[in-house]
Amino acid sequence: MTSTVPLTGADARPAPIGLPEPTLAELAAANDVRFLLATFVDMTGRPCAKLVPVSAADELQFEGMGFAGYAAGMIGQNPQDPDLVVFPDLASYAPLPFVKEGLAMVQCDPHVEGVPWPYAPRVALKHTLAKLAERGMRPMVGAELEYFLVSTADNGTIITADERDSSPNPCYDARGVTRMYEHLTEISAAMNSLGWGNYANDHEDGAGQFEQNFAYADALTTADRVITARYIIAMLAAERDMTATFMPKPFTDRPGNGMHLHLSLWDDSGPLFPDDSDGRSLGLSAQAYSFIGGVLEHSSALLAYLAPTVNSYKRRNAQTTVSGATWSPRKATYGGNDRTHFIRVPDGNRIELRGGDGSGNPYLMMASVLEAGLDGIDRQVNPGDPCGPGIQPDSAADLPSTLLHAAAALRADTTVLGALCGSRAVGEYYADAKEQEFLSWHNQVSQWEVDSYLTHV
Repeated sequence: MTSTVPLTGADARPAPIGLPEPTLAELAAANDVRFLLATFVDMTGRPCAKLVPVSAADELQFEGMGFAGYAAGMIGQNPQDPDLVVFPDLASYAPLPFVKEGLAMVQCDPHVEGVPWPYAPRVALKHTLAKLAERGMRPMVGAELEYFLVSTADNGTIITADERDSSPNPCYDARGVTRMYEHLTEISAAMNSLGWGNYANDHEDGAGQFEQNFAYADALTTADRVITARYIIAMLAAERDMTATFMPKPFTDRPGNGMHLHLSLWDDSGPLFPDDSDGRSLGLSAQAYSFIGGVLEHSSALLAYLAPTVNSYKRRNAQTTVSGATWSPRKATYGGNDRTHFIRVPDGNRIELRGGDGSGNPYLMMASVLEAGLDGIDRQVNPGDPCGPGIQPDSAADLPSTLLHAAAALRADTTVLGALCGSRAVGEYYADAKEQEFLSWHNQVSQWEVDSYLTHV
């Protein structure tokens, strides 16, 4: 009997011993796919794609597909540069019949003149993973995606898509979840059809805000799934005349969108972080503490990747919200099962990095954090004792207060500056772009300025 479960990239790797791996064309044929979205992201995390008919699947797989890199966005190219040529990673193949019948997506790695392009985020993460693999390590990562469902009012402002979702404390509200039942369950079914293991869908802390969780996996698989999930959520929301936004702070008075990463290191024998003899009572190994120490030491520079937009710092620096919490750390601290810290340790198997937000590029977030943690392991950095519940000691480093400060911290940190493919040039390019992004915003006159200064003197 033929299976009705879609053949996904996870199903395709590895092929049974002695049998060749299926080609992209064969994967597509198994799902009645007619068109492929050959996808890569620029450094902002924006998905770029060409719609490729399945008749050209072999050409895409074996010859690559060309893009004008400068036109694609922030990916290290100028108008005069040669094409980006992207090659698909079949392990990321995902049929998307719930978006459009006959459609599939595959994540691709950009090359220039036959060489992997170091400004391509997926290439950067694979470079870091190769370094860890040389040490016999592989990182496992889980990602929490928060987003708002909004619509546009007649006056052009954004409003909550569900007009009855207006409570100042709507988190986990059963009625709010039920009113969005069709949307949430369609996303859940989509994730599960792809083998992602969706295990929870909830109303988050802001009116109109939701989170849908899927099982952790190796770092590259999880990063690919974040990109695919954002696309799926956005497209299916649009079918119901809603906009799904991962913007860090779309509403002044509400909590914003985070993207928390749950990280652990493994080797062939299993996880490397747990240690029952931990003297600091968090159940962690010495290696895990050194990893934490590296991340904390480099936290200010990391924020350029974890919180990469001007809007990120409206979320991070919010004094309070109508719900009473911002859920965004302001200091580089770590502690136990306490969501006020930059690093939370819910158990000995993993750490939760809480500094990232919904605008983050998952490939760059993971690459930079893993490089920082690896530096901590190499230098056996001691993070000190964990902080108690809700305690933010004055001695803890303050995280950057704006994107401009984060870009400056990135420039000053040689480890994180060179984290992407070992190239400081890539880091400098990114820092330049983020400084320009800040100045572009700073040069716009806002209504707040008019209200504050028009008749000031």
